[in-house]
Amino acid sequence: MLSKEKLDRLNFLARKAKDKGLSEQEKKEQQELRQEYLKNFRESFRKQLDSIEIVDN
Repeated sequence: MLSKEKLDRLNFLARKAKDKGLSEQEKKEQQELRQEYLKNFRESFRKQLDSIEIVDN
């Protein structure tokens, strides 16, 4: 899972992008954080799906 600090930074950048816009460096940082977040989310979701067992009565 993404650390609290990284998640807070990602949320900050998202809010700033809506309000003022981001510099090129901030856009790059935001993209990297998004990719890391999505990678972790997909791995976690995949584990949940793999642990599901279908029972047919």
